Amino acid sequence: MSSTPPLFNNKFAGVLFDLDGTLLDTAADLGNALNHVLTHYKRPLCQYDEYRCVASDGALGLLKLGFADDYDSLSEQELLSCRQMLLDHYEQNVCVDTTCFDGVEDTLSHLNQHSIPWGIVTNKPGFLTTQLLTHFPIMENCGVIISGDTYIKRKPHPMPLLEAARILALPPENTLYVGDAKRDIEAAQNANMVSVAALYGYIKDAEEVSHWKADYSINDFAQLCHIN
Repeated sequence: MSSTPPLFNNKFAGVLFDLDGTLLDTAADLGNALNHVLTHYKRPLCQYDEYRCVASDGALGLLKLGFADDYDSLSEQELLSCRQMLLDHYEQNVCVDTTCFDGVEDTLSHLNQHSIPWGIVTNKPGFLTTQLLTHFPIMENCGVIISGDTYIKRKPHPMPLLEAARILALPPENTLYVGDAKRDIEAAQNANMVSVAALYGYIKDAEEVSHWKADYSINDFAQLCHIN
């Protein structure tokens, strides 16, 4: 990696990242938690290729996949029970198969070496975010971590991104936000930030990404440093 990539030519002041599907590949552990619930209810298990594309849609998104046509027939109490069962299993097995995506550790190290502020804005619940990140030493240099329950609003609302930028003293218009979901790109647009679509992440239909109108797209994490 070159010592002075385009990212550091003063065009961008800092970078904010989504977590699941952008920095960390959490799909397997989330899918295992879903299958734990499905096993309890004696339902067919979901395969990796099925749950990968909804891995960052939260517990309810996973349950909707797993219960399929029967999801709408679940009572509110049943749904709450299933959600809690999924979250409990995930919390107890939060980093069994989770890894950084290729290029994440080297690129974040590069940001650190060049004193480029970076942070995380995720819709993941705070208690899970905190526990998960302790397994990855590279995350210790993260300047700000905002989870889905940190504020009253979450992505695609701009509040979490704008608060992260405020904490890091970053001008929103000179800040990159990298994510793999439509809500990430919408949040960046709503916050007047520079949006980057992570095409390697949990995207179901690559063709639909063109409709998001992201400012940039990257096929692997290391390409971030070559945005200009």
